[in-house]
Amino acid sequence: MSPTELTPLTHQVLWAAFLVAMAFGAIVQRTGFCTMGAVSDAVHVGDWTRLRQWALAAGVAMLGFGVLAWSGAIPAGKVLYASNRLIWLSALVGGAIFGFGMVLASGCVSKTLVRVGGGNLKSLVVTIVLGVAAFATLKGLTAVWRTATVDRVAADLATSASVPGWAAAALGTNPAWTGLAAALVLGGALVGWALSGRDFLQGRNLLAGVGIGAAVTAMWWVSGHLGHLAEHPQTLEEVFLATNSGRAEALSFVSPVAYTLDWLMFYSDR
Repeated sequence: MSPTELTPLTHQVLWAAFLVAMAFGAIVQRTGFCTMGAVSDAVHVGDWTRLRQWALAAGVAMLGFGVLAWSGAIPAGKVLYASNRLIWLSALVGGAIFGFGMVLASGCVSKTLVRVGGGNLKSLVVTIVLGVAAFATLKGLTAVWRTATVDRVAADLATSASVPGWAAAALGTNPAWTGLAAALVLGGALVGWALSGRDFLQGRNLLAGVGIGAAVTAMWWVSGHLGHLAEHPQTLEEVFLATNSGRAEALSFVSPVAYTLDWLMFYSDR
């Protein structure tokens, strides 16, 4: 690829990501898909419908990623989450804080962004505060606290910190086929459980589960295949175009809000 072809391809990646994100938001708005709502309905009302939506979405995304990785469409070992270091305490503490915040804010970040699009001013305030807190945790004061405390508690593994990585190392099997098998077993189990609900097989629920899962899979394809260059025409290094981490990424919501605020505040300095 020549340098003159690089910019048009980058634009294609950005527009494709924009369309996938728009589809994701439309599905969330139309179906009421919400992680916090799913847990709340199951715990307080005994209604498992939205939790089955979530399980179906996760299962479809697992199956989609597994097929993409197995076919070689995306390099599974070079995605954002592929690492030999498992920062388990950060994941637990961060997940707990995120969960408490999600309840106080009446929804997770994806739901909050959809509400902002619908004109909800409370969600706009939540988004602004979220962006400031997220950026501080990435590069500010709380980032120093994070790296000095919970990030230090980690497990350094001999293989990738993933189920396929562990299984392939333990069984001595081909990683690609092991990844596909893991996706079929785990993703298939989630899909099977979701579809086993007697009243679940309705258009709204199927749109939520299959649609969200397909959107996640599509974003993996956009960043890991469409935007993947084995050799950058100028640096001669492997590159994933238009990704913040420089690796293949899927849908993300917290960091983009932080970087959007950074872009708005320091636009003239760039």
